[in-house]
Amino acid sequence: MSDQNFRSQGPAEGGQQGAPQNVPQSASRVKRVPVLPVRDTVLFPHAVLPLTVGREGSIQLIEGLGEERTIAVTAQVDARVDVPTPKDMHTVGTLATVHKVVRMPNQSRFVFTEGVERVRLLRYVQTEPYMIAEVEPLEAAPLEAGEAVADQNLDAMVRVVVSQFQQIVTESQTLSDELRTIAANIEDPARLVDFVASSLPFLTTDDKQKLLETADVKTRIEMITAHLAKEIEVQQLRAKIQNEVQDQVQQSQRDYYLREQMKAIQKELGEQDEGQREVDELRKKIDDAQMPEDVKKEALKELARLGRMSPMAADYSLTRNYIEWLAVLPWAKSSGSKIDIQKAKEALDEDHYELKKVKDRILDYLSVLELKPDMKGPILCFVGAPGVGKTSLGKSIARALGRKFQRVALGGMHDEAEIRGHRRTYIGALPGQIIQSIRRAETNDPVIMLDEIDKLGRDFRGDPASALLETLDPEQNNTFRDNYLDVPFDLSKVLFICTANMLDTVPAPLLDRMEIIPLQGYSEEEKLHIANRYLIPRQIKGNGITPEQIEFPEDSTRYLIRHYTREAGVRKLEQVIGTVCRKEARRVVEGKTEKLIVTKEILKEFLGNITVRVDTEVADRVNRPGVAVGLAWTPAGGDILFIEANKMKGKGGFNITGQIGEVMQESMQAALTWVRSNADRLGLAQDFMNDVDLHIHVPAGAIPKDGPSAGVTMASVLVSLLSGSMVQPLTAMTGEITLSGNVLPVGGIKEKFLAARRAGVKNVVLPADNRQDVEED
Repeated sequence: MSDQNFRSQGPAEGGQQGAPQNVPQSASRVKRVPVLPVRDTVLFPHAVLPLTVGREGSIQLIEGLGEERTIAVTAQVDARVDVPTPKDMHTVGTLATVHKVVRMPNQSRFVFTEGVERVRLLRYVQTEPYMIAEVEPLEAAPLEAGEAVADQNLDAMVRVVVSQFQQIVTESQTLSDELRTIAANIEDPARLVDFVASSLPFLTTDDKQKLLETADVKTRIEMITAHLAKEIEVQQLRAKIQNEVQDQVQQSQRDYYLREQMKAIQKELGEQDEGQREVDELRKKIDDAQMPEDVKKEALKELARLGRMSPMAADYSLTRNYIEWLAVLPWAKSSGSKIDIQKAKEALDEDHYELKKVKDRILDYLSVLELKPDMKGPILCFVGAPGVGKTSLGKSIARALGRKFQRVALGGMHDEAEIRGHRRTYIGALPGQIIQSIRRAETNDPVIMLDEIDKLGRDFRGDPASALLETLDPEQNNTFRDNYLDVPFDLSKVLFICTANMLDTVPAPLLDRMEIIPLQGYSEEEKLHIANRYLIPRQIKGNGITPEQIEFPEDSTRYLIRHYTREAGVRKLEQVIGTVCRKEARRVVEGKTEKLIVTKEILKEFLGNITVRVDTEVADRVNRPGVAVGLAWTPAGGDILFIEANKMKGKGGFNITGQIGEVMQESMQAALTWVRSNADRLGLAQDFMNDVDLHIHVPAGAIPKDGPSAGVTMASVLVSLLSGSMVQPLTAMTGEITLSGNVLPVGGIKEKFLAARRAGVKNVVLPADNRQDVEED
């Protein structure tokens, strides 16, 4: 076994440039020499290399050397082979002279060898106990000094090699500075390349073997130049990285020393550092917040943890933000305003027209609150069509109470954490919208409006509607626990107001926690008052004009309400009023300063043709037997429903078409049964179904209709068709019929009545049991 510790040196002592004394000078013939296999080592000519010889065959080779002491040192192709054969050896090696052999205690030999020349191994003549091969020189014809100088390209290449090598030695911490002088004194280019290659520790065994196998001097110089250039780049990059790291370390050490010195100076001056000042400020905020005892204990615990942290710690800012949230919440800070019932009534009347039921309920609440200040806040839910004033009513309540108003939009919310907050383990965690609203209000008894509660969503992130159960339960929300704060907060003093367009999509457990207050649509007279009192002045001011520049006569406003809007609320009405005001603003900018009196002609000019035809539509369509007008409740406040019937020859068939649901289809079947069972009383033949087919159609376009309120209309349509008598003109009806002929009461009377009023209906037929609804509204 041959093991070695590679250490390249300069030329050996004695002879010209260290040439061996005992090597024959004639190298042109083939020689037989012993072959010493080595691992991961390449010996170059004129280089001295110490080798550790441990394999049995190699030891016999060294011991069997005579006076010639010449061997061929050849690298193995695979260094892992313990007993190499000729096929495991490279075909090019170095003819070397063994100068000295030292016996080691472990029976190995320490051999000093010196390379003489490159040789090619032609064939092996012996393999046991060690290998002997025939070799021939591989070295190219040597260049004389004069020839080397004459070749300017070669001379330039040599100088580049010397310069690069000296630069590498200068920057290296492992290479001796003597190598720079030795390299500068070597005149033979071939010997220079071999010396440089043997001196560079970063060259791999494969790189060195390729240099050894290359006989042409110029090619070797180009190869070594590429290796040197690459190493210079690596050295420069290493130096750059080392300098940057050192700068960072020095900066950190400098900052540390300066910080310690600053602490010492501040201590002498009686001052505090920034971190300690921040801790003291937070401690003062905690003391001023008047937290409950258990909450204060948690805050002080986190504050003590913060004081032990370095400001550079990753979770320093997270802990500080958490303490700040605890400290700034209004645990014991209320609005403190005294309730004045008369002033509250005036504020509600000033902001909203009519809505008597809603105002009475709010004033009742304020009266109880005046007598019992620690009363738990109710959960009011305003339900009504868009534009009837649900959100603005919440603002008016806050103003009447003298409290802060906060609005949380629930429409489209899918994440439960938006209500309860995120846990602090998540990056960017924050409290939920409820706690955030409390912080913005800066009091623990604000008015918080949960807008569009019927439009909550749910997905894989949780169910916000379920998260609201604790929030809106007066028996539970006094210990509301946000996931971020993880401490209880009392929400019982908060006045929660929810809004919804309909209650069908609100879960029953959530609905059970709220007090439902319906906001019905406005009649034409109410819209007229609202427009004159609120909408027109607001739009005039909002569009930069003055009341002296525009005037809305009552007839024009009524025409606008009747023919350009069809809604339960007043949102669309305000939009068209705004359009008229913008047209006037443009006239003013164009230089037309005369006051604009808004007439019907002006409305047609600004808004185009009317979009709602009311008087003639019902009269034109109900002009033959078999057509009647029904009334239906919709989220927009109510709508009229045309129902048509026709007959044809057949065998008693009954067809139902239109966008109707199962309940209305059942109402049609019940109406037909009642008509057939009362044919004599109605003046119809008992067998009128034997030779005809009946077809009832509800031409309601793409708007689906369903609900138990169309039975009376269906029966009237069938009787009108079969008797040939038309239904009374401009008449609408609603009510559910039973098989025995009883008419049941229905809901949404005001919305249906307003829809009939908008459509120009003169007479409305209602169930007798709905008389109290008519009298109340």
